Amino acid sequence: MSDDDALAAEIDAARDLLDGDGIEAVHVGVVRDGEIDTTFAQRSDDAEGEGLRALALLAAHVRLVANEAGVEPSAVAGDAATLAGQVERIPASTDDLPEE
Repeated sequence: MSDDDALAAEIDAARDLLDGDGIEAVHVGVVRDGEIDTTFAQRSDDAEGEGLRALALLAAHVRLVANEAGVEPSAVAGDAATLAGQVERIPASTDDLPEE
């Protein structure tokens, strides 16, 4: 399967996830032509649950990135925390990310 086919399959899977009722929270991020766009939304009557949902989505994303990279989730989480501490706002472009 080519990289383009794999990406198309994952995009189709993401669309399937978004199709339907019952979604309580969603976090989507895309990179297109070096530009980063991200959004997060949730609905809840439980303020404490809102934070846990956001954290659970982050943890799932960290695990996915770790699996793709073949490293431990703790390494990805540490790198992400370091990167988050170095940026003052969500980067609008991959060029806005700090140098390693």
